[in-house]
Amino acid sequence: MEKPDQAGSCGTGSGTLPGACAPLAFPYIPMQEQNPARFSRAEALQTGTLFPGLDLPFKAAIQARTKLANTALVELMALDFAVDELGLYLTTHPQDQEVLQLYWSYIKLSQEGRAKYEKMYGPILQTDLTPEDGYAWLKDPWPWDVGGNE
Repeated sequence: MEKPDQAGSCGTGSGTLPGACAPLAFPYIPMQEQNPARFSRAEALQTGTLFPGLDLPFKAAIQARTKLANTALVELMALDFAVDELGLYLTTHPQDQEVLQLYWSYIKLSQEGRAKYEKMYGPILQTDLTPEDGYAWLKDPWPWDVGGNE
């Protein structure tokens, strides 16, 4: 293994882990254009990104194994995922009015869907319990169990 020079730095790409001169990683972060193309909510949840331009090739193997059934819980997950992705996009593109409107519409859909879901199946999160419910979190079947959300 190459030793650090007198200044304490290593040559480019030298060394192995663990060690004093491990090679550095050079990450690539694609820059998004204004108003980029978007996957549907379900596609976004399956691919791991709302934006096709950020759908990296190594995700293909995972995508092939993560086909999700079309259930109320999966739709809520897709909405929440899209809200998170749009929020991240808006952090760097706060003036994109089309995405901002989409962001607020997805939040509204998520809130409405969550209210309907919780009325039918009970709270999704422990923090959604009310004092009137007592601690009624652990009821079978759970939403992700077979038959739990039918």
